[in-house]
Amino acid sequence: MDDVHIRKLRAEDSLDQLTLLLNRAYQRLVDLGFNYTASYQDVQTTAERIQHGECYVAVLDGRIVGTVNVELTGRTNPPWVRGRRDVAYASQLGVDPDVRHRGLGAKLMDVAEERARQAGFKYIAGDTSEGADYLLKFYGGRGYEVMAHHQWEGKTYRSVVLVKKL
Repeated sequence: MDDVHIRKLRAEDSLDQLTLLLNRAYQRLVDLGFNYTASYQDVQTTAERIQHGECYVAVLDGRIVGTVNVELTGRTNPPWVRGRRDVAYASQLGVDPDVRHRGLGAKLMDVAEERARQAGFKYIAGDTSEGADYLLKFYGGRGYEVMAHHQWEGKTYRSVVLVKKL
């Protein structure tokens, strides 16, 4: 994936394109029975979810094919993370199904973790369904450990809060 460029989301980037990417990327989880917001969110929700963080995108041939959002403010839910000034929070990691299994998710998380490290955070956290085995394996392989559980309102699954020391 040498032809993929990872950078911050720019004002001229299409939130429509980013939203469609997230919808497509999370469809695999819907197929497993999990109603992740990213699988059905609209453009307004995408804008709201990225406004308190730094959104990074992976671009291939002018098309957004991956993304991750990194919050560096300490305001994010779930409760284990909220208000902690030593924990950055990664969310909305998504890779277009057409380019999966090429290491792009790992590269996006590398960027998120490095950005958190540069900003002086001691930890980075995220959450996913406790039933999303392939994601738990992915994060576990990167050194993330389960620190808490959380039930998001309206979700068909319980989440695990995953944390990695930077």
